[in-house]
Amino acid sequence: MKRIYQSTCLFLLGTVLISGCNKFKDSINTDPNNPTKAGTQLIANTEMFLPSMSSSPYGVHYPQYLSNTTFTDNSRYVTVNFNFYSLYYQPLQNLEDLLNNKNLDANEGPIVNQIAVAKILKAYFFWHITDRWGDVPFSEALKGRDNLTPRYDKQSLIYDGLFKLLDEANAAIVSGSIKNDIVYGGDMTKWKKFGNTIHMLMALRLSKVDPNKGKAEFNKALGNGIMLGNTDNLAYPHLANKDNENYWYNSFVQLGRNWYAVSKPIVDYMQPLVDPRLPVFANKNTAGNYIGLDYGLPGSVTVVINNYSLLGDAIRQQNSPVYLVTYAQALFAQAEAAKIGWIGGGDAVSKTNYDLAIEQSIRQWKNNDTTGLGAFKAHAAVQYNASTALQQIGYQRWVHLFMHGYEGWAEWRRTGFPALNPPPDNNNIPIPRREGYPTQERANNAANYKAAVAAFPYGGADDLNARVWWDKP
Repeated sequence: MKRIYQSTCLFLLGTVLISGCNKFKDSINTDPNNPTKAGTQLIANTEMFLPSMSSSPYGVHYPQYLSNTTFTDNSRYVTVNFNFYSLYYQPLQNLEDLLNNKNLDANEGPIVNQIAVAKILKAYFFWHITDRWGDVPFSEALKGRDNLTPRYDKQSLIYDGLFKLLDEANAAIVSGSIKNDIVYGGDMTKWKKFGNTIHMLMALRLSKVDPNKGKAEFNKALGNGIMLGNTDNLAYPHLANKDNENYWYNSFVQLGRNWYAVSKPIVDYMQPLVDPRLPVFANKNTAGNYIGLDYGLPGSVTVVINNYSLLGDAIRQQNSPVYLVTYAQALFAQAEAAKIGWIGGGDAVSKTNYDLAIEQSIRQWKNNDTTGLGAFKAHAAVQYNASTALQQIGYQRWVHLFMHGYEGWAEWRRTGFPALNPPPDNNNIPIPRREGYPTQERANNAANYKAAVAAFPYGGADDLNARVWWDKP
């Protein structure tokens, strides 16, 4: 997919200049007599980066969905600093190019819809980034040579900016589809629901740090119209070909890496409840049982792979979809919102949404097969209980978000559910609360980097233990 730039120089966040690039003229790739009308192809290019927000050998470990059978460093938190540059100079730069393009092609769909989709995706990618790292470049990012050292915005201000982007997109959308849309086929009704759903989920992140603002944003998004069924889910549709295949298929099949077993914490929670989703999440071991692997074992421990349940076949087919934002997720959010008084109805509405969320989660994961749903919901530990409702919602949301590790991790940090323990014999290193900034920023953007670290909302160093703004102790 061709990306169109006004310069042959590629900037990472507007901070990294490729060596020797400045010897070329800005106009080398620009024909002033034939301005580009690139639009929806930039949206398609951006969408191709969506699976990376879920399919990660790091994200799946923080909420303990998977355990390593070998090479266990990821589940023992050896890596501290993570590079966010590629998210800026690839998907976000595509979107910025579209938003700054004055010559969008109306033949690819209403221009206001192209811009609205770009704003929704920009909000979604920045939400992912700020929830991993905290304060990051936002208002001054993506300016190229106009600003090589962007400041780090406070996460609270980034959230304000994301709410604004989503408000603008919601208000702008008109009838008429757009072209080159991989995930929704140009259906603007689904884009509108998706934008409002992530707006609502973002608002819930504020439940501890700013509940009044969170409640207001939650209800605004809910009133604007959110997902109403699994057909509205944002799921990346991998294809049965090498160029578009699922990450986990590539790892298990193409590379032959049986490195990922389903973790003992999630198997031990699901199996006593006869959860219908377990056979999707996990394969049986050679003895015909579901056995989760202890989480975060030292690399010195030899694991007999056949004794444990590897990641389920259904999730690692070449064309297995990646679920990113879903109807069930929105229902769990509404169940929590009713319980904490953000929406009306109290426990009655909370229970309705909780029960429906479980059903829709099972339908999603099992291709609409509800076998075992009745018995599962009848289990005493699953039946809605007003005194333990927030815990029940938290645990079931954790199960539903299986393999969307960064989202499951964010909800664990916010709610404390499920109860997870750090790896044993790991020098008392706790479960991470954020990811460290790219080490390159210490040189490339030193003053702003140091200011960001000094301003961490709850103190700490640039490591895995400092907390992002909404992760209030």
